[in-house]
Amino acid sequence: MPADVEAEARRHFDVTMRDSNAPLSQAEMIDALDGYDAVLPTLGDMFSAEVFAQVTPRAVMLANFGVGYNHIDVAAARAKGLIVSNTPGAVTDATADTAMTLMLMSARRAGEGERMVRAGQWDGWHPTQMLGMHLSGKTVGIVGMGRIGLAIARRCHFGFGMKVAYFTRSPKELDLDATPYDDLLTLAAAVDVLVLAVPSGPDTRNLVDAAVLAAMQSHAHLINIARGDVVDEGALIDALQTGAIGGAGLDVYAREPEVPAALLALDNAVLLPHLGTAALEVRTDMGLMAVCNLKAVLIDGQDAPNAV
Repeated sequence: MPADVEAEARRHFDVTMRDSNAPLSQAEMIDALDGYDAVLPTLGDMFSAEVFAQVTPRAVMLANFGVGYNHIDVAAARAKGLIVSNTPGAVTDATADTAMTLMLMSARRAGEGERMVRAGQWDGWHPTQMLGMHLSGKTVGIVGMGRIGLAIARRCHFGFGMKVAYFTRSPKELDLDATPYDDLLTLAAAVDVLVLAVPSGPDTRNLVDAAVLAAMQSHAHLINIARGDVVDEGALIDALQTGAIGGAGLDVYAREPEVPAALLALDNAVLLPHLGTAALEVRTDMGLMAVCNLKAVLIDGQDAPNAV
């Protein structure tokens, strides 16, 4: 944890800090639930129904470090009397910035270009070298218009003069011109960039499948800053290998940290190591929000401000 988060946690609690960033094993998760009043997990810690089935927990709370909590079986946690909280708001702008980074890198072939320079293969500037797609004035389609989706839409609209279209579960009142679509395939066919900003869950798993990718225009780019399992990774690899779409920018993967070798081999894929919120200020804000949730429940006897 960032130093300020650890210091704040130690101000209020008797803290045990792990000396490893590896995900908790199932045995470690069971021990944590049995031995502590609360646990502050991260996205690699898979608190499944199987884990909860094996304990009568001392813990009363899982204060997740992050807004996404698909690694926690919330229903199983609640059945064991645990409160689950997350850290919305703290991650919004940083994640939207990462989406823009991936959009620019993918559209302008920045990753491919950097690899060329580092390999000593750049022969100098010429008028038709490394021609990519100009983002300004293009149409972006955003799948999921929550906090992060809206932050991406604002950056695209006000920063790049892009037309905004979106697909979401419920109608939204927006502070910018945007066209809603009630069908994902129709949206995919209409845009130059398709950005995924939906939470992971049973209803969004493989939401972007072979049919959605086939509907996209051949020059269009797919950007995923949501969760890896929102995309059918095999279908995406096929679309990139065959040139069915122009490119992809990915910050997340279906089986992190595993990245398929076929993806690694593709020049038209920009691959980041889940950097969505990787800024010190942001990670500090996330941790302080998680500690605030813990303090509200365990010390103040109140509801967690960010219970899920």
